Amino acid sequence: MSKNEDIGFAIVGTGGIAAIYLDAIRQVPGADLRAVYNRSLKKAEEFVLDSSVEVEVSFDALLERDDIDVVCVTTPSGAHSEVAIPAMEAGKHVLCEKPLEVTVEKVDQIIETAEITGCILAVVFQSRFSPEARLLKEAINMGRFGRLTLCSAYIKWWRDDAYYSSADWRGTWKLDGGGALMNQGIHYVDLLQWLVGMPESVFAYCATLSHDDVEVEDTAVVSMRYPGGALGVIESSTSSYPGFERRIEIVGDKGSVVLEDNRIESWHFSEEFPEDERIRLDDPKVDISGGTSDPRAISTEGHRLQIMDLVDAIREKRAPTISGSEGRKAVQVVQAVYESAWKGEAVEL
Repeated sequence: MSKNEDIGFAIVGTGGIAAIYLDAIRQVPGADLRAVYNRSLKKAEEFVLDSSVEVEVSFDALLERDDIDVVCVTTPSGAHSEVAIPAMEAGKHVLCEKPLEVTVEKVDQIIETAEITGCILAVVFQSRFSPEARLLKEAINMGRFGRLTLCSAYIKWWRDDAYYSSADWRGTWKLDGGGALMNQGIHYVDLLQWLVGMPESVFAYCATLSHDDVEVEDTAVVSMRYPGGALGVIESSTSSYPGFERRIEIVGDKGSVVLEDNRIESWHFSEEFPEDERIRLDDPKVDISGGTSDPRAISTEGHRLQIMDLVDAIREKRAPTISGSEGRKAVQVVQAVYESAWKGEAVEL
């Protein structure tokens, strides 16, 4: 592929999140959205009503197209493998919306296909692209916190009954893979483990408290222990009206930082660096936020940055920033949480 040649994208699944991809792809130089597919031809046609993007009448026909280099998987979570695996077997790179799949077993099948075919597999966890999150990651890597003591995430969001009734897959174990934690909270499950590593054990309570007609949890509380001895908590819900910004708290015996969405709310260390005051005063560099009470209110910026990273990865023949093996980790944590809640005991990872 020439460095000057546009990379052809296709979207499979034209539900709510697909509109974010459509807008984001349009903003990335060198990325060209050429086709979409949905099992409902009518929904696909409505999705591209005001654009020149083509609608394919079958998934097989889309995969046969030589001008499609990347397939964006935006189907229900529990159907991601049904799209990602045949797409890579057809020689297409894949950008998959979170979570990569709803079980570790299915995730591993997708990753194995990527390894066999040599296609690039990228998973969307756009919070990692926030400059503020990267500043926090750098501070952790530099040891500025001393010994980590508390590492926690809070995702207290609101979804009304209309959200769950808007599609028959929402709130089901088979296709949603879980509730507030697997669908909404998984962004900060991923961000927390990227920042400080995987917990070694979890103990969880999960409950359905505000939505009587869903199978899965709308409220979850998780206690965690990390290999270095630090403890932590994850609180995740879609039962918290009116919805609050996501929050990460990293605390150690030499410093602490609080990150709300991509805004640094607190940044304090026992050993001050010259840039610390500027960091405390700076406004967020990009907007990677939204979704506290309305899933349609998500910024496209995070997806734009991730699509740009994938375009560069294809051109440079390198791994994407968030590969399949990286996307696997959050699913592993969430699955362990559900196992703990079902068994009523701690689960080792």
